[in-house]
This record gives sequence, structure tokens and C-alpha cells, in this order.
Amino acid sequence: MTHLSVEMLAADVTEPITSAGHAQLGIAVLAGIAVIVLLITRFKLHAFLSLIIGSLVLGAVAGAPLDKAIASFSTGLGTTVAGTGVLIALGAVLGKLLADSGGADRIVDTILAKAGGRAMPWAMVLIAGIIGLPIFFEVGIVLLIPVVLLVAKRGNFSVMRIGIPALAGLSVMHGLIPPHPGPLAAIDAVGANLGVTLALGVVVAIPTAVIAGPVFSRYAARWVDIRPPETMVPERASDDLDRRPGFAVTVATVLLPVVMMLAKALVDVVVDNPEHTVQRAFDVIGSPLIALLTAVIVAMFTLGRAAGFTKGRIAATVEKSLGPIAGVLLIVGAGGGFKQTLIDAGVGRMILEISQGWHISALLLAWLIAVTIRLATGSATVATISAAGLVAPLAADMSTTHGALLVLAIGCGSLFFSHVNDAGFWMVKEYFGMSVGQTLKTWSVMETLISVVGMACVLLLSLVV
Repeated sequence: MTHLSVEMLAADVTEPITSAGHAQLGIAVLAGIAVIVLLITRFKLHAFLSLIIGSLVLGAVAGAPLDKAIASFSTGLGTTVAGTGVLIALGAVLGKLLADSGGADRIVDTILAKAGGRAMPWAMVLIAGIIGLPIFFEVGIVLLIPVVLLVAKRGNFSVMRIGIPALAGLSVMHGLIPPHPGPLAAIDAVGANLGVTLALGVVVAIPTAVIAGPVFSRYAARWVDIRPPETMVPERASDDLDRRPGFAVTVATVLLPVVMMLAKALVDVVVDNPEHTVQRAFDVIGSPLIALLTAVIVAMFTLGRAAGFTKGRIAATVEKSLGPIAGVLLIVGAGGGFKQTLIDAGVGRMILEISQGWHISALLLAWLIAVTIRLATGSATVATISAAGLVAPLAADMSTTHGALLVLAIGCGSLFFSHVNDAGFWMVKEYFGMSVGQTLKTWSVMETLISVVGMACVLLLSLVV
């Protein structure tokens, strides 16, 4: 058995992977994913434990020393919890304050009064698209999930009818529209024009979000007809509240982190100098951690104090918000650990090397490479960066518009079929209280629709621009 993966887990390797190494890594990936799915579905083992075992199986089959596999998993888990995990915790606090103060009730009541039953999914995809423009996908989920679950509960909707449009809006923005990290990295790698990419990205994003969101949600709600999980839905504010915060101040509080992060994105474009004092200041102000932390502190006054809460009650609300998300944090962190084990084993590089012998159009090649890396690693950003690096030389002779379309093709491919090696898969599963099978039939199919429909739009645009 080759020890290629041992070397990769230990250090950076630049030599090509041998055919035997390709076969071994491919078997290792399949074995790791199969063990995770089998343990969860057949033996009903908790997803956190299943992901740990699956990661160790992956490392063992790949021929890596156990200590290296453990180190890769621990690194991925730590990085995910340090980033996404902290955001989930801060979002949970903000959501609890929003609910207990009556602010969430105010938002939901207003939305239900303004939008009828048929219009609600369309309203959700629009809101998600706007909010998702300047922020990371995980942050968008954290901000929108309380509203999605409350709207579903108060309006007696299936969670999928409301949740799928919101997730589609967020996911399309994440994969196709700068200033998200994936599209920005691809633009830099292929030398595409930021403005043209943004404009064409919006053209692609609108029909893609509509089809994968409100349209698909009709079928998703029939396939998986679930109601909001009681453990994740904030309870309606007590009837004994003397007052609730106003609609405007509540919306302003929820959108505060969005505005802060959007301000950072605008400053990055206008100033475009990492050493400039203003840009450095906004890099701090607009970071997801600071933006959400600021929103939480502001919410203590604009929501908690506005509802008549004492300091003790606000503290109790914050404390109660963290308990229900412990399982979510562990599962998402373990998903990040499994993903890091895949990456460190060299799976991404293996896919790139295999794809070099393909002879197809640059746009379709970029999409297929991104799809394959996405399936193997679970990371949209890793898939985007890796695919962009491979096809970048092909952009040299392209027009400005086709260079932008190349970036969008990569972005579409990076969203294909999210499954058990994607931390986002576990976030959606746990927040909506679904089984693995239900998540595959809804979230995973939605992501595949975004990828395929988006790529179809890119190919159509390539014929006319």
C-alpha cells in the first residue's frame, strides 16, 4: 500500500500523485463517507460521533498515520468552531433576544400582514438575496433561521415552503456574487473584471434563485412535510409584556451586522488599499465576529430594554440561548474536521490532476472540476479556488464578458450537491430538525438545482455576450 497520503498529511507535497495513489484516495473518500452515512442511518449513531469515526476511517484507508489523521480532524474542527461556531453562538443570542423581547413577533406579524400565503416564499427569497449579498452564508443562516421558523410556525407553513427560498437566496449569493470570498478569489485568479462579473452574476442569480427557491419549495414541501422543531423555534413573547420594540427598530437591529459588513465591502472596493487607515478600520468593523457582537450588544438595549427587561432578565435570556445549540456546534465542527481530513489527504489535488486530460470547453471544464472537488471536499470555497487556479490560463484569450462567465461557471460548480462532508449540510439539518435522508431530498437537491440551472444560464449568456 502506498504511503502518499501519509506524506500529504505530514507536509506539502508537489510531486504528482501516482495512479495507485489516486485509487487509494478515491477508495478512502468513499469508505469515509459510506461509514458516516451507515452509522447515522442504520445504527442511529449521533452525527458528531459518526463524523469522528468516518474521519478516522478515511485516514486509515488512505494509509495515513493515526496521529496525523487525528491532527487534521482536530484542526478542521477547531477552525470551524472558532469561525462558524462563534457566529452560530452570537446569532443564537441575537435570536433569543429577538424572540423574548417580542421583536421577532413584531417582524413575523408584520410580514404575515403584508404578504399572503402565496407571496411568502417569494418574499423570503428576496429578503435572503438582499441580506446574503454582503455576508457569509453561515452568517445569513444565523440571521434568517429564527424568522424562517417563526413565519412557518405562525403562518402554519411547512418549513420547506419557507426555508428553501431563504436558503436558495443565501446560497446563490454565496457562490456567484462578490464580495464573497469564493467569487473574489476566482476573479483574482482568472483576471476577470469585478464589475462585469457582478453584473452578469446578478443576471444569472435571479432566475437561478427563483427556480431553486420558491418554485422548488413547492415540491420540497410535499417530499418533506415537517413543522418547525420546538427545540429550535423561539417561543412567542409572554403575553404579560407591557410593550414590544417597534418594527423599524427591530429590523434595524437585525440588519445592523449586514450594514456593517456591507460598509466593509464598499470600502474595500473604493479604497482598495489594505494598508490604508480607513480600510483597516473597516476590516475590523465589518468582520462577521465584530458585526454580530455589536448587534448583540445593541439588541440588549433596542430589544431587551425596549421590552422592559431588567439587566438580570437580559443576562438570563443570553444564558438560555446557548444550551439548545450545543449539539449544532459539535456537529458543524465535526463536519469541518472531516472536510479538513479530506483536504489534507490530497483529495482536491488528486481531482485536479485527473481532470487535466479532459478535452471540453473551458466553461464546462471549469464547472465539472468545481463539481468534482465540491463533492470530494464539501467546501464551496476550496472548490472555487482550486478550479480557478487550474483553468486560469484559459482566460488569457477570453473576452471580458467570457472571463466573467468563467468565474460564474466555477461558482455554479462549487455549489453542486452538498452532502455529509459539508458543514452547511449539518447546519441546515439540525436547524430544521430533519433526518439525513430528508436533508438530502431538500437541501442537497436545492443546491444541485442552483448549480445546474446557474450553469445553464451561464452557457446561454456565453452565446449572446
